[in-house]
Amino acid sequence: MKGLMVQGTASSVGKSLVCTAICRLLANEGKQVAPFKSQNMSSLSLHTENDLEISVSQSLQARAARTPYRAEMNPILLKPTGNMESDIIILGKKLSKMNGMHYREQFFEEGQKLIENSLKILSASYDYLILEGAGSPVEVNLTDRELVNMRVAELADVPVILVANIEYGGVFASIVGTLALLPEAQRARVKGIIINKFRGDVSFFRDGIDFIESHTGIDVIGVVPYFPNELEEEDGEASGGNASNEQIDDWTNHFRQHVKWNKIISILNGVKK
Repeated sequence: MKGLMVQGTASSVGKSLVCTAICRLLANEGKQVAPFKSQNMSSLSLHTENDLEISVSQSLQARAARTPYRAEMNPILLKPTGNMESDIIILGKKLSKMNGMHYREQFFEEGQKLIENSLKILSASYDYLILEGAGSPVEVNLTDRELVNMRVAELADVPVILVANIEYGGVFASIVGTLALLPEAQRARVKGIIINKFRGDVSFFRDGIDFIESHTGIDVIGVVPYFPNELEEEDGEASGGNASNEQIDDWTNHFRQHVKWNKIISILNGVKK
């Protein structure tokens, strides 16, 4: 399949909105594109007309892609209910309630099959899939049974763009540290880096870009300035469920101005350096 996966150095770096912008840009070019997130943990969801419960972030991305939402775009939704338990929602319908340990022990193999089947169904209908990761891909205590980051990139066999949030500092350590903790084969999937939520004059960051590229050997394909908007991340207090097309376009245009779009297209199409 053609596509890419957007992963982050941490939660709340802007993965969801990067995927939203890429979906809209591809749709603007006449491409059939679908978003995909294998597993969401979020209290924010919507109900479709046929009573499927869906994640807000993938519903927003589907709207950006100008395509109807399909349950396969987010096959697993975990809705926290308290006491370390979550409702397990599979393909839009509640399956059961489980605590984190039982879910991790009992649902891993079934979850992999569900994710792989959803990817196959979507890839048969769309030109491109834009996959979103969750949190960090190097939570070393969880990677043996993770269902959201590099294991999914490997199942889909797609390249990865790594997004880092510079707003709170520590961006160099977060990028270099994330890449250093990835096994070599997984690190090789990372084909570009985006610095998000930059404040100030980007010309003063040129040395920072040079350092990242020389230290990692991976291109910085965008430095995206901070953009105030109402398209919140999936764990935010607000949601993008009611976002207007104008808001989606405003964010997308901002994103497009500050990334190397041709490079992203090359990554999507598997073009090597």
